[in-house]
Amino acid sequence: MNLSDIRAVDCDVHPTVPSMQTLLPYLNDHWRETVIEREITTLDTISYPPLAPLTARADFRGENGRAGLDASEVGQQALDKWQADIAILNCLYGVQLVFNEDMAQAFARAVNDWVVKEWLDRDPRLRASIVVPLQNVEHAVDEIERCAVDKRFVQILVLCMGETPLGRRQFWPIYAAAERHNLPLGIHAGSAYRYPVTSLGWPTYYVEDYAAQSLGFQSQLASLVCEGVFVKFPKLKAVLIESGVTWLPGFVWRLSKFWRGVRAEIPWIDRSPNEIVRDHFRLTIQPLDTPDDPDIVARAIEHFQSDDMLLYSSDYPHWQFDGDEIMPPGIPAGLHRRILVDNPLATYPRLGL
Repeated sequence: MNLSDIRAVDCDVHPTVPSMQTLLPYLNDHWRETVIEREITTLDTISYPPLAPLTARADFRGENGRAGLDASEVGQQALDKWQADIAILNCLYGVQLVFNEDMAQAFARAVNDWVVKEWLDRDPRLRASIVVPLQNVEHAVDEIERCAVDKRFVQILVLCMGETPLGRRQFWPIYAAAERHNLPLGIHAGSAYRYPVTSLGWPTYYVEDYAAQSLGFQSQLASLVCEGVFVKFPKLKAVLIESGVTWLPGFVWRLSKFWRGVRAEIPWIDRSPNEIVRDHFRLTIQPLDTPDDPDIVARAIEHFQSDDMLLYSSDYPHWQFDGDEIMPPGIPAGLHRRILVDNPLATYPRLGL
């Protein structure tokens, strides 16, 4: 593929695991028998209830109400429709919900092998993120090493809200593997539901859960910066997927302001968090949480103080925008090529392999 001819790189497309039966061929004998004997029917995460309106656009749903069930469907509805020449698959399945570390490892392996066989092998335009079992860091690193041999894996995928902030030292072997293989860390909206998704406790309604995701992203950003992850791993990039974008400038301004007053406790951070975030963090543009007013959108983007941070995503099949205008109104025309192509190619080095 000639990279200079690429029209768009879609950085967030979601394949749907149709059923547990789909994964059985990719489990070893022990775990296949376990699934059958225990009648485990699904690991679907409730972060995206299958029939909730936001989970899939109505025009993408099939007769059973599901969307994104096979490579040909995604190729037509996401790539052909919006003229994307490359799409990165982020498979959201309940691997992170499993308490048993060995079971989580088995299902992460099965999901990744299923993505290779049923998706990557069927459409040369597709790439994928490596689903890792964060329940056990050694298992996660093993899965990265196993999958990284296939250059079509271009990112490591974790959920925003787990058990522990991602900056903690226990996760650093994952970041060492990521840096070694030129794999960004993709942090996607979602929760392992070990703890409430809000700092106040469990919410009552789905809309509360959905809106609270940006608070989790703020905490993860602060953790990665303040723990010194990017000092230790200067080539690492973190991609915030489905985080929204308008929260970032205000939060980073606040983080940088307070860092100036209490930076003695984290002496390894020798430059402003604002600079670190501009160098190491990227955000997908869906959902773009701005009003429809183009002037407001343009001003919001100016606050990033960088043209390098936003990445195109359709968020297929989630319902984040209506119609066929993939670039939200108000994004300056001069940034379109950067968001659609240049920034994704710079963020994902393995796309050029």
